[in-house]
Amino acid sequence: MFTDIVGFTALSQRNESLALQLLEKHRSLMRPLFVRHNGREIKTIGDAFLVQFDSALEAVECAVQMQESIHNQGESSPEKLEMKIGIHVGDVVQSDKDVHGDAVNIASRIEPLAKGGEICISGQVFDQVRNKVPFKFIKLESHQLKNVEVQIDVYKVELPWDAPSMGSIPVALPPDRIAVLPFVSMSPDPNDEYFADGMTEELITRLYDVKGLEVIARTSVMNYKKKEQNLAQIGKELNVGSIIEGSVRKAGNKIRVTAQLINTNTLGHLWASNFDRNLDDIFAVQSEIAAKVAGALTATIIEKKVSVSGKKEVDNIVAYTYFLQGRQILQTEGADHPSRALELFEKAVEIESSFARAYVGIAECHGLLSSRGKEGHEEAVEKMKSAASKALTIDDGLAEAHATMAQANWMADDIEGARSELRRAIELNPSLARAYFVMCLVEATHGSFDESIRLLEAASRLDPLEPRYVGSLGGAYVYAGRESDALEQWRRAIGIAPYIVHSDMFAFHLVKKEYGKAAESLKKIQELRPSSPVTIGMTAYLAAVTGDKDAALRCILELEKIASGGSSIALSWIGFIHYALGDMDRFIEYMERVAAVHALLAIDLRFSPLFSKARGDPRLHKVFESTGTPLPNWD
Repeated sequence: MFTDIVGFTALSQRNESLALQLLEKHRSLMRPLFVRHNGREIKTIGDAFLVQFDSALEAVECAVQMQESIHNQGESSPEKLEMKIGIHVGDVVQSDKDVHGDAVNIASRIEPLAKGGEICISGQVFDQVRNKVPFKFIKLESHQLKNVEVQIDVYKVELPWDAPSMGSIPVALPPDRIAVLPFVSMSPDPNDEYFADGMTEELITRLYDVKGLEVIARTSVMNYKKKEQNLAQIGKELNVGSIIEGSVRKAGNKIRVTAQLINTNTLGHLWASNFDRNLDDIFAVQSEIAAKVAGALTATIIEKKVSVSGKKEVDNIVAYTYFLQGRQILQTEGADHPSRALELFEKAVEIESSFARAYVGIAECHGLLSSRGKEGHEEAVEKMKSAASKALTIDDGLAEAHATMAQANWMADDIEGARSELRRAIELNPSLARAYFVMCLVEATHGSFDESIRLLEAASRLDPLEPRYVGSLGGAYVYAGRESDALEQWRRAIGIAPYIVHSDMFAFHLVKKEYGKAAESLKKIQELRPSSPVTIGMTAYLAAVTGDKDAALRCILELEKIASGGSSIALSWIGFIHYALGDMDRFIEYMERVAAVHALLAIDLRFSPLFSKARGDPRLHKVFESTGTPLPNWD
């Protein structure tokens, strides 16, 4: 990558002091972006940079963020600088901390073809990134580059704030990313709707077996249930080039399933079929449809023939029905739903004791009950481990069971156990978003925070409408010092994960002492989940820092009642409120209590700006040591 500031020489002649001041500001903006995208600054030549990257994709993504950071400085600012960027890919020769070769020469010739605020790339770069970034490319008129013998195609990257340009080349949505939209229930009995939802989930599960596919998780696709389906728009929203849609009609012991595979780039049908079967044959139908889809895609995106598992996991249709109803409930909001889903999963295993995924559902429910303060942390961990262990005994190749066991190990501070299970889960199913999310939690607590963000971003790509994933990214960016990324992520995620986003924004405003804005976020939080111990804790925290000690103490009494039922979340927030009141002794006391039951909120304590003062207390250092976590990076 070569960069150059437009008009810098002329500015230096008019006002050298201002030029140098702006140059230093420019460098301070750009250099962190190089590091973030694995770029190595080779040299600086006046107002220009020469930077080397490990991949064309990282170079282009970095260039876009560079132009975005300058664009966000404000169009009307008299101090705004414009930058030109040129990128090429090829071999280079390293010598004396410099690089040489044709690739360097070509990149240097491409950069002048860009105008202020533009990015120009070679045809070689275009070939590597055209299907991997959400931008259009405009092919420029052919130029014979100076001292370059071969003809080089050059493209301009059309940035989001650019006006639409004639000649834009639309970036094709990747056909190897596929979404199974919610199957429509055509049954006369409305209570049979769960069966159509089950068909959606089962097809997703079967397609996980197809190597070479990225399969969008159920959480995201269910957002399109009972909505007008503009397939082209859905393709863009999920970044998928292939979509399956269909319907299920269940009447007595008969089922009719229709399904079709659609290319979202052309809206053409790649395959379609109808299936009329007995209800007992539903498992065979699911495998058959998945195999037909894989076959239809084989010619274009899958290098070799694949086989889709046709194993029958459960024999009893009643047990299977309970399982599908439980899965349906888990997709809905509300604190009572995990308990209701848990009852259905338990009924399923009572009938079919070898139903591995039903045991995974039981484990997931206990994890949710604990996170919502309705079950004790240690009790939940033991029940999660027990259920996940039963699932793995039945089917050691079930990726979801390994991911669930990993989550239980992480909650019990067994980090190596968690990592081992997660490696196995991702090996079995590279499209399992939940495995990447749990790995993100492990790395944030015990490893690299930058790596944890990468993993969270991976989970969000596979499940782009899952509230926990897209909602948590904004807070993670704040912890990493990426404030502008956090604000943009919150803007995108506010409609998907309002509770998480408003909670993170609440903390963000508290750090900045913007108590009025924090109160606005808190009001939204209280409307969404008024009885949550987290909501009560945030209410008390704001009261504490704004001088209303009596209100904070009243909230502590309320949280103590919840904590008496075994809620570690409530205990943690009691400690946080004492911290806000300035009582470090009580704060440490409560952190010791939650650490003793392996429920320390280590990520927040390690990285949140709210706890910067606490990280200077050696007693908190000892609390972390008691959990076996790596020592925090103290502020």
